[in-house]
Amino acid sequence: MPRGVRKSPLEKLRQELKDTQEAIVQYKTAIKTQEERVKQIQEEIKLEEFKEVSAILEERNMSISELKDILVSKE
Repeated sequence: MPRGVRKSPLEKLRQELKDTQEAIVQYKTAIKTQEERVKQIQEEIKLEEFKEVSAILEERNMSISELKDILVSKE
């Protein structure tokens, strides 16, 4: 039972080139998505760090300006 016309070596190479180019586009898209996620996670980390500092200030009944004065005086 015939399965169809065989592809020539040139057709096979063209198909391989097309598949490779499509894979590159997919990888670039995935990289871009991951880079955006990295930025998002970094921002979330900063926010959590500020929350921790804020909680410490609240526990010690300190204001941000008092913390700033302490930090500047240590220089």
